[in-house]
Amino acid sequence: MVVFRYDKSFEGLLSALFDAYSLRAFPEALLGPGEPEPLFTERVHEVETDEAHAARVWRGIERRLFVRARSMLIYAWHGEQAGSDLLMLRCLRRIFDEDGAVVADQADPDMKALHRLALKVSHERERMKQFVRLQKAADGTYFAAVTPEHDALPLVLDYFTDRFADQRWLIYDRRRDYGYYYDTRTARRVTLEDDRGMIADKLSDRWLAEDERQFQLLWKNYFEALAIPQRTNLRQQRRMMPRRYWKHLTEMG
Repeated sequence: MVVFRYDKSFEGLLSALFDAYSLRAFPEALLGPGEPEPLFTERVHEVETDEAHAARVWRGIERRLFVRARSMLIYAWHGEQAGSDLLMLRCLRRIFDEDGAVVADQADPDMKALHRLALKVSHERERMKQFVRLQKAADGTYFAAVTPEHDALPLVLDYFTDRFADQRWLIYDRRRDYGYYYDTRTARRVTLEDDRGMIADKLSDRWLAEDERQFQLLWKNYFEALAIPQRTNLRQQRRMMPRRYWKHLTEMG
């Protein structure tokens, strides 16, 4: 069994594909740093992430795939599904060996699985656009916590920087312990040491701006006034709004 070990980055995956063609040896397993080797491993190749090699592979992908198909690859990468990197490597090998049209081959179980994973991430991205709630903190910064099933936060960054371009905000993924802080000019990735207990599902009252408290109270009252208890349909609510988002919503708290 041939095994490749890489740094679990997208550029590292593209570098692994470059090395596979250079060595004329495609891996049967992809490992991250420190992961144990499978039994009966014959050879382990250490992939060095090389920006030039990754860029060369990406240019080859651009020549073979339309924008939408390339986006599918990016979405699938953010799916974080076990074994999805090896799945992508197999699909990319077929794309390079044949042509870009094979990406639409739904008779191929790998291509079908790739489409399904990308679709799940796409749905997660749309839910984040719909259900992320920014709360105004006492210092004027807007904050939202998220716990998406897939790593979709980078995929909605352009949406939030465009929609809230004149506001300072922080959207933090609690499941993966990172977020993006936007200072009205650029958004940068941050990881916070929360020694004051601010990074929670929602900001507690002591961290909220006064007008935010009032708006939240008004919104809760409005939500309760519109609700008809006899027509509550929790099954439909969960279908339209996954339960993992409820803990971040003012009206559900």
